Order: sequence, then structure tokens, then C-alpha cells
Amino acid sequence: MSIPDYMQCAEDHQTVLVVVQPVGIVPEDQFFRIYKRIASVNQVSIRDSQRLLYIRYRHHYPPENNEWGDFQTHRKVVGLIAVTTCGSAKEWPQTADRFHGLKEVFGSTLYDSRLLVFGLQGEIAEQNRTDVAFYPSYDQCEDVEKRVEDFVESIFIVLESKRLDRATDKSGDKIPLLCVPFEKKDFVGLDTDSRHYKKRCQGRMRKHVGDLCLQAGMLQDALVHYHMAVELLRSVNDFLWLGAALEGLCSASVIFHYPGGTGGKSGGRKPSISQAADSGKRHRPGAQEVLIDPGALTANGISADTSSEIGRAKNCLSPEDIIEKYKEAISYYGKYKNAGVIELEACVKAVRVLAIQKRAMEASEFLQNAVYINLGQLSEEEKIQRYSVLSELYDLIGFHRKSAFFKRVAAMQCVAPTIPEPGWRACYKLLLETLPGYSLSLDPKDFYKGTHRGWAAVQMRLLHELVYASRRMGNPALSVRHLSFLLQTMLDFLSDQEKKEVTQSLENYTSKCPGGMEVIALPDGLKLPPVPFTKLPIVRSVKLLNLPVILRPHKLKGLLGQNMATKSPFIYSPIIMHNRGEERGKKIEFQWVQGDVCEVQLMVYNPMPFELRVENMGLLTSGVEFESLPAALSLPAESGLYPVTLVGVPRTAGNITVTGYHTSVFGVNSDCLLESLPGVKTGGCAVEVVPALPRLQLSTSLPRSANALQPPSGEELSSSVSVQLFNGETQELVISLENIGTELLETLEVTSKTVNTKEKLYGEFLSWDLDEALSHFPLKPGQVVTLTVSIRVKLDFSGQENLLQDLNDDGISVTGLPISSPLRQVLKPRTESKTVSESGKTEYNHVKMLEAILNFRYSGGAGHAEGYYREVSLGVHLDVEPSVLFTRVSTLPATSTRQCHLLLDVFNSTEHELTVSAKNNQDLVLHGSECQRMAIQVDKFDFENIPEPDEERVRFTNPKQLEEERQQAQGCEINSKLGICWQIISFPRIPPGPSQSLSH
Repeated sequence: MSIPDYMQCAEDHQTVLVVVQPVGIVPEDQFFRIYKRIASVNQVSIRDSQRLLYIRYRHHYPPENNEWGDFQTHRKVVGLIAVTTCGSAKEWPQTADRFHGLKEVFGSTLYDSRLLVFGLQGEIAEQNRTDVAFYPSYDQCEDVEKRVEDFVESIFIVLESKRLDRATDKSGDKIPLLCVPFEKKDFVGLDTDSRHYKKRCQGRMRKHVGDLCLQAGMLQDALVHYHMAVELLRSVNDFLWLGAALEGLCSASVIFHYPGGTGGKSGGRKPSISQAADSGKRHRPGAQEVLIDPGALTANGISADTSSEIGRAKNCLSPEDIIEKYKEAISYYGKYKNAGVIELEACVKAVRVLAIQKRAMEASEFLQNAVYINLGQLSEEEKIQRYSVLSELYDLIGFHRKSAFFKRVAAMQCVAPTIPEPGWRACYKLLLETLPGYSLSLDPKDFYKGTHRGWAAVQMRLLHELVYASRRMGNPALSVRHLSFLLQTMLDFLSDQEKKEVTQSLENYTSKCPGGMEVIALPDGLKLPPVPFTKLPIVRSVKLLNLPVILRPHKLKGLLGQNMATKSPFIYSPIIMHNRGEERGKKIEFQWVQGDVCEVQLMVYNPMPFELRVENMGLLTSGVEFESLPAALSLPAESGLYPVTLVGVPRTAGNITVTGYHTSVFGVNSDCLLESLPGVKTGGCAVEVVPALPRLQLSTSLPRSANALQPPSGEELSSSVSVQLFNGETQELVISLENIGTELLETLEVTSKTVNTKEKLYGEFLSWDLDEALSHFPLKPGQVVTLTVSIRVKLDFSGQENLLQDLNDDGISVTGLPISSPLRQVLKPRTESKTVSESGKTEYNHVKMLEAILNFRYSGGAGHAEGYYREVSLGVHLDVEPSVLFTRVSTLPATSTRQCHLLLDVFNSTEHELTVSAKNNQDLVLHGSECQRMAIQVDKFDFENIPEPDEERVRFTNPKQLEEERQQAQGCEINSKLGICWQIISFPRIPPGPSQSLSH
């Protein structure tokens, strides 16, 4: 016997073997459909008896195995069921001949046979025959199971008669010697009358009767016969049959202890009534460890003396003794080269028993012995089957890695060089089954959980084999998926050279079949999840960037409270505060704007030992519609953290969440989700997108400022201009406002503020008329409107601090002009014209700096309806050079008491020739750095007529502010009566007068 049955288990010893085979041409699907119905009748309760008969069906059975039927009766084919299709009466004779020919193959051992004929109708089909059943079609055969049950009962009748015939003591008859096929030639010429020979015949027959009793459902009788056979065969050193008797004893004991079976089959065995009764006596107190006297057995196997039942359970081996007897039996089988199949099957049966007993280490010893059993020249298919069964058995006892090892050996055997047509599909399927044993999963998400499990070197070898097998199968997409998985999950274990080789192979594969994110479904139902390249490159942080200052949206203050209402009626709730804190952690404070380019910054690095080219890298989002603008980058080998900015445009308003990014590396397209990236730092990935707003671009007629303004509030300026003026000069700034967005520009507000200056300004520094510009609104995209801003600078024109004190020193009082300083200067003789020294010139030429910010607030489109606006600021940097300075002021009486002569010492601090003029007075020409006296006849100043603030305003206003307002009013009074102006002759500009300085 050279073909082992790896599915054998101990309880198969109590089954009778029935072969079911097709005769003639039978459709395969129809045959197995009938076969399944026949095989469903696997145990039959015998009428007029308390016994069950178990049947084992096979649709293929080697005839040479049938020759070992005397050695172990469960190997003997005792029943044959043939299935045939017969379309007409003409085909019936040929079908009958084929059936008889099939019976002759197993004829020496058959107890009974049946022929199931489908499709034949007529006179032949109406014959009433017990061995043939006719059915019109495969769909009209309702009583197949009933016919099979009748067939099994007929087998039982024959089995029972043989058991009774062999069990009956016939002292006058010579007991035949039962042999296995290879023993027949060894017994030729032996002395058949010797005591040794007779004991051998008796022992083998006892063992044979034990097999028949076990098949006939008489478990306890079988145990008695096995015990007697063991004693007889041990006395004559008949080791092969002694091993069979021990194995039969083990099988009967296993059936007694484990009525549910050891084969792990879905349909558990139903214990017979006698077994159920016996199982209650396994640990019966006071039971005697004695064997039943064979003489106490009657013809039907039931003892007339019921007191002998006490010892029956003790004929059964204990669970520990079962394994010891299995070991002894296998050791006896090992003495015979031709009994390799028997030895191998006994090892398999013992392993299944040990698996139920949860004795894995001992089971592994039996399996290790089974590995080295030599069965001669096996075909490649038989080798594959052998290694597959070893793998299943190792898995059964919990040796998963060992199981995976033999499964992989079976896979490699499928594509052995000696096979003409290698089975790459079978190889690939078996390799997939080895993955759990090596702690390997094809889902990359399993590799993000904690430390790496399993041996990386073995796992990489297995993945390489999967890649090669899938390529030989002609499935490049599968090769790309496995190679991508290898690169993603085993990157930390690959050497630099291996990284280069794997990536080169991957590029070769993807040049023919690009990798993607689709799930690959295999024919057997297994689905391979996508493998995103989250390590190529590795992302360490993700940060959503705010829009540039000039594009950031602002909410009108009056509308801020509309979206802040809570559902709780309470002012404070710790639960609400907790929820808001969580939301703040996810949602970012700033907003993006619909239609504007938004940026997300990623900090990445390249773990590869060569330059990494990443193509088509863009953002993955959820929420509003988002247009990602892909980027391509090249990272140097083993680079440090490298900033990468990804951009996109939200096309609708609402809330948007950045869920990840997509890349294309080595021809594999990957969608990398942030939730599956370990160790990625992010300050929040959700942001609000407000409705679209227009975009305003400023351009000016003045040059840009080289020195950027630094506003004290920290705000940023879009641009700044620089201008240089003389004190008292006026310059116009023309600003072009262009709508470069896609929305209508509907509203515009302009404000200004002076920053970073300690100088005292008089009058309006920046002034404009917005009505002309607003008349062109709303401004369509691409349209331009201009705004003229007047820059008028008026600083102090006095050349010294207490300039007006000279008026009092001259004995002339100015009504209402407060002069409270105790200092007095003596009026010194003055010359009509004098030149200032170099030191004085340097002092008067000090340049002063002024800075101001023009703020443009504008809105339009859908964002305007929601209360949003934008701001753009323009900085104005002004360098003020001194022009004319009044170094001394004095007065003289005039002819009229209502008037006086105002004497002014005027100094030209510029390098240019200029003229100074006043109301009703001749112009005074001054050369560069020249000082002259100027006399002006004016009415006396009367400040008492300036209206005073009411008492309520005085009470609630800062005194310092009131004083400044009073001095401002006095300055306006002086300026209206003097009207002093200066003009540089070589310049066409005419700056306004400096008379306001006299208010000091």
C-alpha cells in the first residue's frame, strides 16, 4: 500500500467503506450532487438493535489499498454504489456490463452493490430489482437517501454474519492465517502445525474479529478481542499485527472517550445507546481492573451474566495509555519498510487525539516522526498533499509557524522543476495561506500597531515569492501590490542595496501596470487592501497656513454674535466648555476664502539612500468642493526635515477638513490619510471657508519705500511708498485701485493713522475725496479706479523754543495770548541781514521723519452678503526737511492803535533761493542759508472772542485736550490774518504758509 489517506482518524476504524463512482459519461456536477446526498447517510440505526453502523464514502479508492482489508477491516471496500446516465434502452446492456466490470475491481471484498440509473424510462426502468434503482432525471430522485439506508442495512447483515462466523469458537476447524500482501511469500513452507504458528493464527484472527465487532457497533466486545489479540501476538513476536491490535485497542478507546470524534468534522458522531451507558461507567467507584473472560461472550455479543458489566469500562485504555499504546504500535510498524503508509496514518491519528487532549509537544513528536517516514517514490501531487496535511496538523496543535513552513514547502513543490506544467496558481494560493503563521498580514494598517511582529527576513522572503508567483501567473497588478507592500512595511529592515533593487523592480512593473488604490479581489474571495506609501516620503507634521494679510477675511463686529449662540440657556456650563475646547483643538481659528489659493505645509523627509522623486503630490479633503493643485518635488538622499507646501482652491463655502495627501512614487499612486499616520503632529485640520470676496490691488504714483514701516500693532502692510518734502509743502499721491478678483467690488472705506512720530502736526496730514472713486462702483473684475490723496506736512516753523516771549520783552502785549514762562530774553540790536554760522545751519537742517498708514476696507460678492470684508494697507514714509524758520519775533506800534507792526526774523534753511510773502506785503527774497527781518502790519489779535467750551464739556474733558483745542483755535486766528507763504523760485510748487507755528 503506497497511497496514504491523510484524513484518517481513530474513529474511522468503526466505519465500513463504501465506494461511489460514476459509470460511463456522467456530468461532474451532477455526479457530485448525487454523491453529497449519498454521503449524507453516514450513520444508520439498525432495526431491531441498539447499534449504529457508520459509513465512510470515497469516490476514488486505489485497488491496492483494498488488499490490506484483512489487516484492518475499515480499509476493505465492502460496498459499491455506481452512478450512471442512460438515455435509451439500447445503452442499457453496455451500462450493465460496465457496472459488472466495476464490481470485479473490488469483487473479492464487496458485501453488496447498487447501481443508480438516471434518465432511463420504459420497460427496463419498470423492473423491480434490488441492486438497480431507476430515476427519470437527476432532479427526480427523492428516495435516494432511503435506498442508501436499505443498502447499508444489507451490508450490516453481511457484516454481522461474518462477525458471528469468525467469533464462534470452532475448535475442530483450522484457523486460517490472515496476511498482508507482502507477507504471503514469507510464509511459504512454514510448519502450520507448530504451536507458534497456531498462536499467530489465533492472535491475528482475534484482532480481525475485534475489527468486525468495532464496525458492527459492539465496542466492548471489540476491546476484549483486542486485548486477547495483543497478548497472543506479543507472545509470538508478531510485531506488525501486534501494532495493528494495539492501534485497534487505541481506536476503540478513543471512540469510547471521545464520542464526538477527533477528525474535526462538521457532523459530530451520535453515540449509540450502549456507548452512552458505558460512558457513565468510566469512573465508576469500585470497578475492578479485570478483563472479560471470552467464554462469557454469547453469539450476539451480550453477556448473560450481568455482573461482568462491572469490568467492561476497565478494558478501555485511559487517555494517557492511548498515547503510549500508539507510540508502541508505531514503533512496531517502523520495523517494516512496506508498512510506511500504516505507520504514517497511525501518526496522523495519534496527533488528532493529542490535539483534543491539548498535548501539543507530544503531538509534535509524532509529526516529526511522520516527516521522516519513507514512502518510496511519491509523485509531485502526493508530496504536495503530504506537506499540506502536515501543515494542517501543525496548525491543529497550535504550531502556526511550523505549519506555515510546511505549507510553503508544499507551495514550492507545486512549481518543482520536474513538473511539466508548474501550478503557479496553486503555489500562490498556498503561499497566501502561510501568511498568518509568519505573523504577516496583507493589510498595511496592521503594521501601524506597536512593534513589528515576526521574523522580518522570513517575511521578506515570503513576500518576494508572492511577487514572483503572481508575475508567473500573469497578473502584474498583483505583483505591484505585493512589491508595494514589501517596500512599505519592510522598509526599516531593507539594506541600502535592497532598497535600490526593490524600487528598480517596482518601477519596471509599474511601467507596464501602474499601481493604484483600488482593492484587488482574488478568485477565492480574498481581497487585497490598497497599500499607500506613507513612508515615501515620511511626513512628520501637517500645518494649515493662514491666507496672506491682504487676503484674510474679517467679520463685521455687529455680525459676530449671530453665529455664537449656544443651545444651552446657562451662561456657563463645564460640559459646553469642554466640548468647545475639543472643537477648538480640531478646528482652526482663521478662515479660508472660496476661490482663493490656500496652503498646507508638510514637514517631510526622505528615508531612502538615493534621491526620491515625488510626483503629483496634492491634498485630500472632505467637506466643501476642493480643487487640489498637484506639485512635484525631489528630495535629496536621507534628507532631514524638508518643508513642502501643497496648495488648492476651495470652490464652495462651508467647512473643509484636510484628511491627507496623495502622491505618485515609483509609479504607484497613493492616498495617505492622516488618521493612519503614526506620530504626525498637526495643529488642527478643519477650517471654515467663507464665501468669495473680491481682491483689490494697489499701485501708486510714488516710488516704493526702501525702509519697511513697522506698525506698533504688528499688522502687516501690502506695500509702502516713500516721499521727501519740505516743511509746509504739499504733494499729491495718486493710488490706482484694481479689482483683480472674480467678484464685484461693491464697498470701499478709507481711513488713515499716523504712527511712529513724536512731532506735532498741524492740519490734516493725509486728505482725500472718496466720492469720485465711489461713483464708479460697483467695480467689475479687471476694472481700475484712481484715488488722489494729498500729503500736506505742517510742522513747527519756529527756530527756537520760547519764540513768542520776545513779544512781551518789547513792551507790547498781545491780548489773550498767555505768556507764563518766567524766562525773558533781552531784545538785542538786530541787523537787517545776517548770515547764520555753520553750527546754526547744521542745527536747523535736521531732517524729521513722519509715517502714516492708509487703510482700505473693501467687500463685495457673496462674502459681502455674509458680513465679511478684506483690508489692504498702504504705508506712507515721509522725510521732512526744514524750509523757512522764524528765529525771532517782535512788535512795534503802528500809527493806528488797532494795528501793530510784527517783526519776523526769517531764516532760509534750504540751499535754494526762495521768496516769503504775506497778506498785503511785498515778497521777501532769501538766498540759501540767509536770514532777514520781515515787517508785517497787522490788526492786533483778539483771542477773547474765541468761544469757550461749555461747563459740561470742561467738566468731562481732559484739561490737556482742552488746552490743545484752545491753542489750535488761536493758531487758526493768527494764520487767517497773516497768510504767510514761501516758494522756492526754481520749483513750480507753491506750498502753503507756515503761519500756524505762531500759535505756540
